[in-house]
Amino acid sequence: MSFSTLSIQAQNEECEDTCQHIHGIDISHYQREVFWEALGENSHIAYVYIKASEGGDRIDHMYEQNIQMARQHGIKVGSYHFYRPKADQEEQLANFLAQCRPEDQDLIPMIDVETTARMDTDEFCDSLFKFLELVELAYKQKPLIYTGANFYDKHLQEKLDRYLIMIAQYTDREPVLADERDITMWQYTGKGHLEGINGYVDKSRFMGNHTLRELRFRHRKKQ
Repeated sequence: MSFSTLSIQAQNEECEDTCQHIHGIDISHYQREVFWEALGENSHIAYVYIKASEGGDRIDHMYEQNIQMARQHGIKVGSYHFYRPKADQEEQLANFLAQCRPEDQDLIPMIDVETTARMDTDEFCDSLFKFLELVELAYKQKPLIYTGANFYDKHLQEKLDRYLIMIAQYTDREPVLADERDITMWQYTGKGHLEGINGYVDKSRFMGNHTLRELRFRHRKKQ
């Protein structure tokens, strides 16, 4: 995921080293080979969201390896789907379900919402919320929603009150949305650095008194 807004200042890129917030990352094939042993030894990184799928037919070819290795090294994991508003809803759900298997998840699914595909806001929201309902029915819990601060203010304000949200804003200021709603998590840079990852990585942290417990995947008991 990446919102090309303002670059975060250098001191915030590594703020998990100096602050008490709960920090994590999200990754995809763009990070290429990840050295999970190094990440597993990093006490500052509490969770990782891993890209599983996109639209109706794209999968992230590193997903299977990434989620297996993250779990092997004791990192709490969740999976995300990049939403394509014009792609068939059922096909997108099937694509995500085929990758994001409930038994592999520690955290609730996340839906990455970054584009309207040139739909007007009403048409886009109609498409999005139909998909979110399908995801909730399939996983028996509401997904976490990821989007950018500007995108939220333009298209989604006062529409996501039933959902936990992660907001991307690459500045040295905590995000404040136009409707002033509560923000669960803040993705504060797309240019973070971590031992074990070559190149940049997206970093996020929990806001206020929010904790990792709120994202816990509720596994259904076997009959």
